[in-house]
Amino acid sequence: MNRSWIFIFVGALFEVMWVIGFKHAHDPLTWAGTVVAVAISFYLIIMASTKLPVGTVYAVFTGLGTAGTVLSEMIFFNEEVKVVKLLLIALLLAGVLGLKLAGGSSASKEVTE
Repeated sequence: MNRSWIFIFVGALFEVMWVIGFKHAHDPLTWAGTVVAVAISFYLIIMASTKLPVGTVYAVFTGLGTAGTVLSEMIFFNEEVKVVKLLLIALLLAGVLGLKLAGGSSASKEVTE
């Protein structure tokens, strides 16, 4: 796995943090953490987009962020766990993985400068 893909996965983790922060931040410290998470997330995605196709980066980033946010709400904030939600998350992740695998040579090779 190259550095750009690591940037996407770590960026998606920070995306989960800031999305949850928007809902649960309640004081200046938690809002500051949310803003820092936004900045880190977008910086990492911008860095990944310099080496990988932007469409692939965005699809993987948002797919992982969406799945991570839904699962985090279920695990940490007592959101109701529904089998349908879990199946739809699995379908979403399968689509993201399929997009990466079916992207052809331009999506699977890093752009070199």
